[in-house]
Amino acid sequence: MSSYLYVPLIEERKFLIFGMDAASGKLRLNRQIQLSARPYQLCADPGQQYLYQQLRSESYSAVASFRIDPASGDVTQIGEVELEADACYVVTDRSGRFLLAAYLIAGMVTVHPIGGDGAVRGPACDQRITEIYAHSVLTDPSNRFAFVPHVAPTDTIHQFRFDASSGSLRPSRIPRIATTSGRGPRHLAFHPSGRVVYANEEQSSSVGAYGVDPSSGNLTPLQSLSTLPRGGFQGKNSTGSVRVHPEGKAVYVSNRGHNSIAAYAVDGGTGLLSPLGWVPSQPIPRTLGITSDGRFFFAGSDESGRLSSYRVDEQGMLEPLETYEVGEVVSWILPLAFN
Repeated sequence: MSSYLYVPLIEERKFLIFGMDAASGKLRLNRQIQLSARPYQLCADPGQQYLYQQLRSESYSAVASFRIDPASGDVTQIGEVELEADACYVVTDRSGRFLLAAYLIAGMVTVHPIGGDGAVRGPACDQRITEIYAHSVLTDPSNRFAFVPHVAPTDTIHQFRFDASSGSLRPSRIPRIATTSGRGPRHLAFHPSGRVVYANEEQSSSVGAYGVDPSSGNLTPLQSLSTLPRGGFQGKNSTGSVRVHPEGKAVYVSNRGHNSIAAYAVDGGTGLLSPLGWVPSQPIPRTLGITSDGRFFFAGSDESGRLSSYRVDEQGMLEPLETYEVGEVVSWILPLAFN
């Protein structure tokens, strides 16, 4: 098994490729890839053959496509396509045939085809206006539904039916659900069962759990818990990202201000959460990553230029390991492993 970590750095306009020791979780820098603009969110296709790096500058928004060499973890750029507006999030559908993008200020979502060579193509094959502050997009594990959370003050999650053959989006019978005012759902992560999805609620420093109707794709709010220790922090805080353990036993949310990672145990029957605890992070941890085997966890920082690593114990709690100097500013963390 060969394991790697891909880490874009916004201000340095590059991403780093680290090799990872599968036993200890230790990282070693293998290569730095220079980019044409500032890199933000990064994703891979489900088969882990290609990387898609979202790029932004003052007047340019694009996605760059890369082919991955599984033997070395190295990448080769195979394309770059300009997007319709200033995107803030990109992800493939569950088949890897389409790339979906969310646009914060433009308030929309687009779908671009991915060619047989793995490169994203333009123009978009579908474009749907939602509302301002669309912060991410994600299809469910069945690949039949897509969800677009919007942060405060919009405070909604838009719901679509997704056609995996054409890449088209169609508003669900209930096209949007409103969250409690001021919560601001930002990113989503599905439980492996597909029955529950979790949202880090940016402005209210909370994590929300939503039930997923398998026939309609409609979401039902189940729970919202604070990401801060009870009575333990009075300063300014917002959440950055959410991750689910591959086995579905835990959920993690980053606290930007409290500077910690909140961990929650997942009830196997209901998907509801209960706090496991908090571990310290570097200042303003925007993004998180967890390995596919669920053994190691990583957190970035918007302020320190460092990356923190953790070991995941049997309960899903995080044990701090090492801190690495990487550069400014860690925008995403993508662990991949190849047999």
